[in-house]
Amino acid sequence: MTATAFTPEGDYLLAPPRPADRLGTGIDPRDRRRLELHAALTAAGIPPRPEDREAIESLSALSGSINSTIQRWLHHTL
Repeated sequence: MTATAFTPEGDYLLAPPRPADRLGTGIDPRDRRRLELHAALTAAGIPPRPEDREAIESLSALSGSINSTIQRWLHHTL
């Protein structure tokens, strides 16, 4: 099926959206780590405050393995 198809009634049918196409290559790993850290903190009952932004940005810049370790620590606080 093509991106659009014409039906005899005159309706145009669009193919279902593909969010990955809109985002291009996906989410940057640093942004993903930042979002995951926000989620882990919130799930642990420590919702990030606006003044925590610099710390979260710094932690998100660290490697994925360090970020996973921090999240593991937070999950054990539950």
